Amino acid sequence: MGVWALLLALVLLLWAGVLLAFARPLVARWREPVLRCPVLVIESDDWGAGSLAQKEALARLSALLQGVRDLHGRAAVMTLGVVLEVPDGARIAASGGKEYHALPLTDARFEGVRRAMLDGIQSGVFVPQLHGQCHYWPAAVTAVAQTDGVVRDWLCATDLAATEDLPSHLQSRWVDARSLPSRTLPVDAIQHAVAAEAQAYHAVFGEQPQVAVATTFVWTDAVEAAWRDAGVNVIITPGRRATCRNTRGQPACVDASMLTGECSLAGQVYLVRDVYFEPALGHAPQRVMEGLQSRSVQGRACLVETHRFNFLRAPEASCAALESALQQALAACPAVRFTSPLELANALLARDADWVETRLRQRLRAWRARLDEIPRFRRIAQLSGLALPLRLLGGAA
Repeated sequence: MGVWALLLALVLLLWAGVLLAFARPLVARWREPVLRCPVLVIESDDWGAGSLAQKEALARLSALLQGVRDLHGRAAVMTLGVVLEVPDGARIAASGGKEYHALPLTDARFEGVRRAMLDGIQSGVFVPQLHGQCHYWPAAVTAVAQTDGVVRDWLCATDLAATEDLPSHLQSRWVDARSLPSRTLPVDAIQHAVAAEAQAYHAVFGEQPQVAVATTFVWTDAVEAAWRDAGVNVIITPGRRATCRNTRGQPACVDASMLTGECSLAGQVYLVRDVYFEPALGHAPQRVMEGLQSRSVQGRACLVETHRFNFLRAPEASCAALESALQQALAACPAVRFTSPLELANALLARDADWVETRLRQRLRAWRARLDEIPRFRRIAQLSGLALPLRLLGGAA
């Protein structure tokens, strides 16, 4: 064997070793569906029980979204991650702060908020999703309130509670964070809680929840199984699952990562939401456009996370930023589709040819664009020289 042939063999052997070492994430990204066109969903959490100012905010958002349409004539879509109760502060205070009482979204005081949500759903711009019965685990908050004056004042306030004002670790519904690190909830308690919130959701919207997004993205296998029993078929994720709050109160104990189109052990479809747009925190509108462009190159949907507080604390500026973001997205990607997570998940499951790419070259191009996100792979590919053939592969016409 000549020297050049030997060198070539060694290089090919090296590349084979790199590919073998990263086989699992490489194969997973190849199996992940590739979308034919850009897809954009605005996902907004924390709506429902709470401030009555939501009525006006929702009406403003509905009008805004109806005025922005894609090439198919479909209005922009915003999901509403719905919270179904807040504390009944007056009743809790009457118990000395020791007994938890809830003020549900079905209460007459929230009639205007419910009507604004339902009007937007009827107009095709709002899509409700189950966020939780409440944005906390009641027993944990009640326990902390016995020794923490700030939490006690929040829990016993006569004004409608804003869950955004709770300490972050207490905003996780599916762990007991009365002490840190958090403790796992009993399975039967999770099952009972999910069944109750599915019933409460049905009372408001007239149907079982089909899409769920865990508060603070902390949840477990047991929660997924209970969601399945309640009718939830789609789970919104950040691409990984945290199952606890650590000693610093941060989401931790990550036990799974996922890509769009993968399925949970309970059989639900995972979708990944990983573009963040909080105008009240200074996020510029182009953030959405840039996220859409990068995910379109990867053949992925762009699910944008935003929260209720933007449209309550700075309603005019946040609505203006959202409208600008949508218009910039349309200008940058004229073929963009507005849709709902449920419609997207169903198209992925069915491998709908109108949505899912089957042509080899287009799939290769999207696959190559996904590889740089694999930890350490890009650096090793560059050092080994593998980056060059992969770059040529990704640029194939």
